[in-house]
Formats: sequence, structure tokens, C-alpha cells
Amino acid sequence: MLSAVSTQLRSRRVILASQSPRRLELLRDCGLTFEVIPSTFEENLPKERFATPDLYVVENAKQKALEVLNRVSKGSNEEDAIKRPLVVIGCDTVVVHDGVILEKPKDDEDAFAMLTKLSGRPHEVYSGVALFTAERGGENPHLFFEKTSVVFGPLEPADIRAYIATGEPMDKAGSYGLQGRARCFVQEIHGCTNNVIGFPVQRFCRELKHLATQGEL
Repeated sequence: MLSAVSTQLRSRRVILASQSPRRLELLRDCGLTFEVIPSTFEENLPKERFATPDLYVVENAKQKALEVLNRVSKGSNEEDAIKRPLVVIGCDTVVVHDGVILEKPKDDEDAFAMLTKLSGRPHEVYSGVALFTAERGGENPHLFFEKTSVVFGPLEPADIRAYIATGEPMDKAGSYGLQGRARCFVQEIHGCTNNVIGFPVQRFCRELKHLATQGEL
């Protein structure tokens, strides 16, 4: 919950740079009031530039939030910015299997290939989060990531096909959604469950409180 920073947040214009229904629900459930302005960042960063998945998701989150920050700032006057300083939140989530980043599937066959790889095997879910606040400025966002380990039980090809036929995998990293039918696939979870759904809300609340104590919110 965000009661410890509610006073600071009430005077801010908080923007989520994502239209993911899962992120919207998770953030609203923890008591955050915010606007939704989806980022138009193309998410085309070359993965080979990044030594580890956490660096990749954090940079994606940063670029998503930065695009929205720049767009909103151009449309605001100085008086508005003083009255309601901006807080912009960006997030990116990927699934990683054997060191390979799995994002949203291109088509049904891509989804089938991903889920076949995950069958009976462990994988990791990484979420990167970027927080731009007026106090830190546009050049110095607060960045963090969360990692959760997930193990699927063995999946039959027919079950994978049936799941793909629901359409559920097509807008989700790794081709599955823990909050939907794919919960039946999961054998073990180690770490933050909400991170797998799409946003590490517990860590997010801790980071906001930290920013507030540092005078950066």
C-alpha cells in the first residue's frame, strides 16, 4: 500500500506509460491514482547490446517513460509543471529461457515454439521499471528491476494448441498470462507473483517510499 507517500502523490500528476490491463489493475489495487498515456516507443532495441536481461528491460522501461515524459512536457506550461509536478512510470516485462529473451509472440507458431521450450523447464520473468520525477529531472530516472523464477509442468502439444486457440498468449511476453488459463501450467514460483502478471507492485511501493524519504518525490 502507498499510504506512507499518499500526501506527496496527491500533489503530483502521475502517469503510467502503458495500457496493459494487468498493470492498470495491479497499480489501482495498491491505491495509486494515475492517468494512462501509452508510450509510442517502438521497443526495437537490439538485444545483443545488453549483457544481461535486466539491463535490457530497464532500458526499455526508461525509453517508454521518457517518450511519454517528453510528449507531455511539450504540451504543458511552466505553471502547470509547478502546480502538479510529473511522475511518469515506465515498465517492460520479458521471459528469459536458457539466457534467451522471449517477448510477445509474432503468431501462433511462434507462441507454440515458446511454450514448447518452457514445458517442464524453469524460466525467469524480468520486469524493469523507470520512475521519472520532477525532483530527479528528465536525465536521472530512478531505475530498478525484479526477477521471478517460474517452473512449468510438462505440457502436451494438444494443450498448448488449445491454449493458443483462446488468443490469450498473443499479447504477453513468453506467450502466457499467469492471471489467466496458463496458471494451470505452473508448477513452482519463486519470487514475486505480481511480477509475472506484469508489474512488481510490492517492490514498486518500496521504491516510492525510498524516493520520498530521499526528498526525490
